[in-house]
Amino acid sequence: MSALPEQLQRLIELLEKFPGVGKKSAQRLALYVLKAPRDEVVLLARTLIEVKDRIKTCSVCHNISTTDPCHICSNPKRDHSLICVVQDAIDIISIEKTGWYNGVYHVLGGVISPLDGIGPDNLNITSLLSRLDGIKEVILALNPTRQGETTVLYLSKLLKPYGVKVTRLAYGLPIGVNIEFADEMTLLKALEGRTEV
Repeated sequence: MSALPEQLQRLIELLEKFPGVGKKSAQRLALYVLKAPRDEVVLLARTLIEVKDRIKTCSVCHNISTTDPCHICSNPKRDHSLICVVQDAIDIISIEKTGWYNGVYHVLGGVISPLDGIGPDNLNITSLLSRLDGIKEVILALNPTRQGETTVLYLSKLLKPYGVKVTRLAYGLPIGVNIEFADEMTLLKALEGRTEV
């Protein structure tokens, strides 16, 4: 039996489900919510519901957006002959911060990871293949992890017969570091120094 009220214990358990939030962090967050002004907590609750209700996935690239297609896919000033393939939507934010890339994106929604039961069929690969008409280059901008490398190898073999140039980010990114944590200059150099796969 917990020494905490049932509602607070339930909040802690829900917060523990967030990535990177352990039991102690969940307890601190729950206690912060408890002590915060009511209007701040109400605003947080409303914002959570609004995010859940209004944010959707772009039917073209699988990015997150309030519109479909997203603002990147629908922008005529972007280079639509260049697709940058990323693992998650958060990677788009990191690449956009460089101010260098002007193509469009494709979010895989993960990487191939047999130990986690994730195979090619669990990723947004079929929709990528359907976008290849008129595409000159596909940049594989996946995290330099074992699973990312496996996915790059799989995609490069899959894409080559379509006659598109397939490149990957240069190895300016340290192995094992996620793109979202790379600084803008490192990411910019990796984009500029990409190599054909």
